[in-house]
Amino acid sequence: MKQFAKNIVLFIVFTCIAYPILISISGYLLPQKLSPNINYRIGSYGHMYTRLNEAKNFKGELDVLFLGSSHSYRGFDTRNFNDLKTFNLGSSAQTPIQTNALLDRYLDKLNPKMIVYEVYPNTFTSDGVESSLDIIANDKNDLNSLEMAFEINHIKVYNTLIYGFFRDAFELNKSFSEPIKKGEDTYIPGGFVQRNITYFKHIDYPEKDEWKLNEEQIKVFESIVKRIKDKKIKLMLVYAPITSSYYKSHTNNAYFDKFITSHHAEYYNFNTMLTLNDSLHFYDSNHLNQNGVREFNKKLLELIDLNKK
Repeated sequence: MKQFAKNIVLFIVFTCIAYPILISISGYLLPQKLSPNINYRIGSYGHMYTRLNEAKNFKGELDVLFLGSSHSYRGFDTRNFNDLKTFNLGSSAQTPIQTNALLDRYLDKLNPKMIVYEVYPNTFTSDGVESSLDIIANDKNDLNSLEMAFEINHIKVYNTLIYGFFRDAFELNKSFSEPIKKGEDTYIPGGFVQRNITYFKHIDYPEKDEWKLNEEQIKVFESIVKRIKDKKIKLMLVYAPITSSYYKSHTNNAYFDKFITSHHAEYYNFNTMLTLNDSLHFYDSNHLNQNGVREFNKKLLELIDLNKK
């Protein structure tokens, strides 16, 4: 019996050592299709690598920090806020779990006077895997990465994080440089990504969908709101515009508004405040084109100015 227990312990120790080594070798040598549970894509989309590098080198006082999903980094144009010093820390499919990890790393450094947090219902329904992989590949990993991985609890996130630690340890990303312009996208200093102007062809969506919020994401979101309030930072929660047809196809929009307003922060649902044209102001069902960004930011700036007083 003692020998059996000893063998079990030795097997566990061997596995804990061998598994990370095998994952690191697989990630480094094998193509993506042969290692599907390792998804390390540095500089893949959204200019996250460039954005986080800029955040690391930020100096000065920040007036407004933008947080949220792609609706944030594609919706809040840092050039549209007059003389305010702004920075956009949005990321693709960013759920509250990733928002929390980014705040752990960058909130004290950026030290904003106000936070505008874009709250898209779909990010509260997500498991957060996609956004976690984006951050792991485009930032240097630390204990916050490990905490984020445990919260997501997905094999692809664990494996990608192991490979991320390996790349960090051997500085394999040291020579990486992300182009400012990639395809339709151009990175704008301050974290905004401008897309070449295109127009969405209107679609009538049937009224059948319902936002189903994830309890874990709700819990983390509530802790974020508390953290910001405890630091005496002004907080504005914003539901950025999506096409009217897509918005109306969801049957519980009032439920989501009630959930957000229950957190006793300024909340603005621009889908009910701003009249935009689905074809003229959007490039897909839920992202503004540059014409829509301009109109959205104009109204948002008015609200920011009011909240500063």
